[in-house]
Amino acid sequence: MGSTISDVVRWAVVVTMAGPLALVGTPAPLATNSPLPSGLSTDQLVGQRVIYSYPGATPPQTLLDRIRQGRVGGVIFFSENIKSTAQITGVVGQLRQAAAQSPVHQPLLLMTDQEGGLVRRLPGAPTMSEKQIGQAADAQQQAAAAGDGAGRNLAGVGMNFNLAPVLDVFRTPGDFDDSAQRSYSQDPAKVNTLGQAFVTAQQQTGVAATVKHFPGLGSATTQQNTDEQPVTLTASADTLRSVDEAAYPGSIAAGVKSVMLSWAIYPALDTKPAGMSATIINQELRGRLGFKGVTITDALEAGSLQAFGDTGQRAVTAAGAGMDLILCSGRDVSQGDQAAAAISAAVTSNKLDHSAFDASVDRVLQMRGSLH
Repeated sequence: MGSTISDVVRWAVVVTMAGPLALVGTPAPLATNSPLPSGLSTDQLVGQRVIYSYPGATPPQTLLDRIRQGRVGGVIFFSENIKSTAQITGVVGQLRQAAAQSPVHQPLLLMTDQEGGLVRRLPGAPTMSEKQIGQAADAQQQAAAAGDGAGRNLAGVGMNFNLAPVLDVFRTPGDFDDSAQRSYSQDPAKVNTLGQAFVTAQQQTGVAATVKHFPGLGSATTQQNTDEQPVTLTASADTLRSVDEAAYPGSIAAGVKSVMLSWAIYPALDTKPAGMSATIINQELRGRLGFKGVTITDALEAGSLQAFGDTGQRAVTAAGAGMDLILCSGRDVSQGDQAAAAISAAVTSNKLDHSAFDASVDRVLQMRGSLH
């Protein structure tokens, strides 16, 4: 089969331990089907799994440096980063230019939350919320139009990855998802159909879609916001599978590139938040539903994770559970650095499984290689 990414990691570890003289060695060649260039360091390999963020309208030099060093998987943009279409187009160009100077040749993931309705970072499409789409007489056509609009809008400024659509199946009017108009319906079959329409149309524009927040935040009350505090959702395993997870098969069948895991705890499935649960990631999402693409965490700085250590500890726990991309969205480059350093140390010390690490980096780079 040839050698794997692990060979490069182990070689890099030997260099680290043996000192500069060991650099006369050469890394083992990668398997011919690997998207990775040979000779990347552990830090560079880890970096492919970390999404960075920054404050304000101008990306800091430290972020540009990390990108040039091949130590960044992608960047997420928020409203504070976007002053105008022309401005953010220029920023994206600057980030892409830095990436072109790095040893990693797959495109950076350049992402935002362009769900539609109240949750939009870019001006313009999609203007309808998921709730409005779900209530429309021609809901499936409207969902497809929203996906197409979101994709064209992001591609127009050079972005290639959208953290949408939301597939949460809301329970009661005015609850967490419904109050922000972020749920298509109380009917999982309808959410499944409309999510698939959005994903299919958006990905035809060349922009990756992300369905979220697996296995579902639809049963959360208005006050149960994982961004702010710990959330435990007590739905039974049967309900989670027949209602919440039932919203996902259509998008998975359509080849959705990414799934975002929720930070809520689902005691019927595990005692850890979904994005830190190997059971939920591997048995529910990959096992039951057959998802083979890239997993991404919700915001690593979320208030729901206050009992799970600092940035580095959270990142290592999520990576160890099977999360491919670690979303450091606190608008602070050092947050991404802390996550990456902790994962790198865990790989070097064998606290993280090397074959699972390989598989994650491979999935991320294969997906990035399919984008512009």
